[in-house]
This record gives sequence, structure tokens and C-alpha cells, in this order.
Amino acid sequence: MTAAKQVRAQYTQEFKLEAVRQVSAGQAIAVVAKVLGIPKASLGNWVRQAAKGVLSGAGGERAGGQRQRLLQLAAPSAGHRWQARRAPQR
Repeated sequence: MTAAKQVRAQYTQEFKLEAVRQVSAGQAIAVVAKVLGIPKASLGNWVRQAAKGVLSGAGGERAGGQRQRLLQLAAPSAGHRWQARRAPQR
């Protein structure tokens, strides 16, 4: 019996940037990850990579030019920690 080889998901640069933008706009990482159907750990890594300016898309291509500027705008400030925010009780 041979185990099936698991294929890792690949995400485009644009997808990652949009996910990071949503987090930087104030959405909780857990919420954005659940809505987009991606692991929380992956999104957390993308947020950290965007803050460092090293976020890359599928195929290992790094952002350049305008994309690099978008990454800088989407990246949280260096000392800011993202925390999950709870929805207000109704």
C-alpha cells in the first residue's frame, strides 16, 4: 500500500497581498484565514514576510516595483502585534 503524495497549495502574489491587506485593515488573522480557506499559520507568515518586504508568490517570484510598494503599504508597522479581535456581543 502506497501513501498518496500530498500536494502543497500554491498561492499567487495577488492573493497573498489581498490577504495581508485585509489583516492590515484590522481583520483578525483567524477570521481572514477562515474566510479564504487557508491555514492561519500561512497567513501569519505572509504578514511577517510582508513586513520584512520579502513576500513572494507561487513559483518563488518576488514582488518588484509597484508590487513592492504595495507590500510596504500593506505591511503593519514594525512594532505592531496583530491580535484576534472578538465581534461585539449583541
